Amino acid sequence: MLYKFKSKSTGDVIMLQPNGQRVLEIIGKDTQAGTGIILPDQMPAAIAALEAAIAQEETDRAAAVADAQARKEPPPHFEAVSLRQRALPFIEMLRRCQKDGHEVVWGV
Repeated sequence: MLYKFKSKSTGDVIMLQPNGQRVLEIIGKDTQAGTGIILPDQMPAAIAALEAAIAQEETDRAAAVADAQARKEPPPHFEAVSLRQRALPFIEMLRRCQKDGHEVVWGV
């Protein structure tokens, strides 16, 4: 399944199911319904939640690398694509929609 996020302010943002679900869970949206909406007044909190999750992932990765170096082990392997790379187009969509006063919808 794909998540296709749509708005009047931007082009569509398309994510594979696991990535779309992760983003929606981070911002506190129901992933079981298959459809949803993010209103402009919800966007600042959604952006902040995504940025906090990105910062946490980067902190965790840096700590894991530092720990491996301290134990003189090879660094751990991470997903090839970070949350920052996956979520940035969606965050930009939210910022533009917030500025323009348009909602973001999916599954419709």
